[in-house]
Amino acid sequence: MAVSRLRNLVFSRAVPSLFRARFLSSYASPRPLSRTSNVERPFKDWNGSCLSRPNALSSIVGVCSNSSKLKLQIGIRHFSSADLPDHTVLGMPALSPTMNQGNIFKWTKKEGDKIEVGDIICEIETDKATLEFESLEEGYLAKILAPEGTKDVAVGQPIAITVEDPDDIEAVKTSVAGDSAVKKQEPMCQESKSEVKEQKSGFTKISPSTKLLISEYELDASSLKASGPHGTLLKGDVLAAIKSGKGSSKISPSERKPCPQISTQKSPSGRPESKTHPLQSISFEDLPDTQIRKVIARRLLESKQTIPHLYLSSDVVLDPLLSFRKDLKEKHGIKVSVNDIVIKAVAIALKNVPEANAYWDVEKGEIILYDSVDISIAVATEKGLMTPIVRNADQKSISSISSEVKQLAEKARAGKLLPNEFQGGTFSISNLGMFPVDHFCVIINPPQAGILAVGRGNKFVEPVARSDGTEMPAVVTKMNLTLSADHRVFCGKVRGAFVSALQANFSDIPRLLL
Repeated sequence: MAVSRLRNLVFSRAVPSLFRARFLSSYASPRPLSRTSNVERPFKDWNGSCLSRPNALSSIVGVCSNSSKLKLQIGIRHFSSADLPDHTVLGMPALSPTMNQGNIFKWTKKEGDKIEVGDIICEIETDKATLEFESLEEGYLAKILAPEGTKDVAVGQPIAITVEDPDDIEAVKTSVAGDSAVKKQEPMCQESKSEVKEQKSGFTKISPSTKLLISEYELDASSLKASGPHGTLLKGDVLAAIKSGKGSSKISPSERKPCPQISTQKSPSGRPESKTHPLQSISFEDLPDTQIRKVIARRLLESKQTIPHLYLSSDVVLDPLLSFRKDLKEKHGIKVSVNDIVIKAVAIALKNVPEANAYWDVEKGEIILYDSVDISIAVATEKGLMTPIVRNADQKSISSISSEVKQLAEKARAGKLLPNEFQGGTFSISNLGMFPVDHFCVIINPPQAGILAVGRGNKFVEPVARSDGTEMPAVVTKMNLTLSADHRVFCGKVRGAFVSALQANFSDIPRLLL
C-alpha cells in the first residue's frame, strides 16, 4: 500500500528563478532577483486531496490541478502526468524598487532556441533603464507569452515558458491556454454622454470640468462627496476619489460596449488622419510613452500634491564666475562649464547650512539631516529626464566635478547608468541656462527637500560704485536662481541662511577652492 501511494504521488516542486537581470553596461555587477521564503510545497496523495507542508526553499507557491491546460504558475518547474510536459513559467520581474510594470523591448531568443547559462533571453524596459534578462540554467524557450513590443506588462505577469526537453516544446505550445498570453485588451467604453446622469448625490452644484472628469473616468456620481461651498462638487473632490479608488462605475465590464473602430488615413500633410462619422475629421498623432516618462509623470504629480512647495528667487552677479572660468582655461588649461561651478557653489552652501541638506520623514513626522552632500543633476535623454548624482560634491574640486558630470551625462543618454549613479541624492539642480530661459520653477524630486532652477545670464546696466565713492553706469551680467523647497524643511531661518550662503559663494568664487 505504501509503495502504491508513492507511485501515485503527483507534486509541484518549486525551484529558484532561472533568470537574473543585469544592466546594459560592462560596469554592472548582476544581482539575483529577490525571492520570497517560507512557502508551502503542495503534494497530492493517493485519493487526490492536496497536502501541504512548510518548505524553506526560496520560491513561489505552486498549486495542484487536474486541468488539461497548463496553469501559468510563475517561477515554478512543473512535474506532472504524461499528459502535460515538465515546464517553467517565467514572470515579469521587479527589477527596481519603484517598478510595477515593464515593456518587452526585444527578444534576443526565439521560440525553440536552446538557452545556455549566461545567455540573454530578452531586453526589458523598466522605469529606470533597459535591462537584460539572463539565463542561469540550461533549457529551451518553448513559448513567448509577451511578444516583442508588448507594453505595460505587470510585475509577476507571465512572459514566457521554458522546458528542459526539446521534445516538449510543441506540447507546451498546444497545451497553453489561449488566454494565457499577454494581449492588448479591446478598449471598452460606455456610450458617450454629454452630461453626467442625474443621481442621488450629496452635491447640488457641479462645474463642466468636473462633469467631464466624472464621465471620462466613468465614476458613480452618487458616491462622491462635495467639499465646496453650498454643496458644490469641486474638481479636487473627483481627483481625490480617482486617486483613492472610490466612486468607481456601477457598470460591469460585461455591460460596456466596445469603442467604435476608427479608420486611419493619411492627411495631405502626411500625418495619420482619423475619421469617424458623423464627427468631423480629426488629425492626430499618437506618441507612445516610455516607462521612465510614466514614472516621472506619476512621481512629479505625487510630489506636487503631497509636498508643500515654497519658491524663492534671487539674482546673482555672474561676472566673477565668468572671470574665474576664463582664468582657469588661460592660466591652467582647465576647461569647466558654468554648471560645474554652480554645482560646487551649491554643495558648499549646503555644507555651510546643513539644515538645508535634509528631508522630511513622513512616517516619523520629523526632519532628517543627510550625512553627505550628493547633488543630483537633471539630464535630458530620449527616454526621459534622468538625474545622475555627483556624490560628496562639497569635497571634490571643480575640475573633478566637471569630469564626473561629463561621464555621468554620457552614460545617462546611452541608458547605461547604474542604480547607485541615479538613486539617492540630497539636492537637485536643473539648468536651462543654455536655452533662452531667464527664470523658471521646478518640482521637487522626492524624497529630497530642494531643487534649484538655473536660468541664463543676461546683461544689465546698473550703477557701480567707484573707488572715490561716486557711481557710474556699468554693464553687469546676472543669472537668476529659483529655489523650490519643502516648506516643512526650509523654515524661515533655514531658507534665508541657504540663499545668503549661495549669494556669498557667487560673489567670491575663489572661496570655493578653499
